[in-house]
Amino acid sequence: MIRLTAWVRGRVQGVGFRWWTRSRALELGLSGWAANLADGRVEVVAEGPRESCEKLLEALRGGDTPGQVEGVVERWSDAKGSMAGFVER
Repeated sequence: MIRLTAWVRGRVQGVGFRWWTRSRALELGLSGWAANLADGRVEVVAEGPRESCEKLLEALRGGDTPGQVEGVVERWSDAKGSMAGFVER
């Protein structure tokens, strides 16, 4: 189990991006959240198998997201195991 933290910048607030991210994460069996940040980015925190987290990261960088993603920065760390489900914050 691994934790992916990704910061997504671009036109990603107010366009259904967090809902879309939640749907992709649940399809992949991941737990975590997607939250709007004050600077206009969306922070995505997901825990689960590395392969599933990599698929989510690939989807975040893909061209099928709501809005317009200009860039994604990621950080990998050990899973904390304290999350259940995937929520929009």
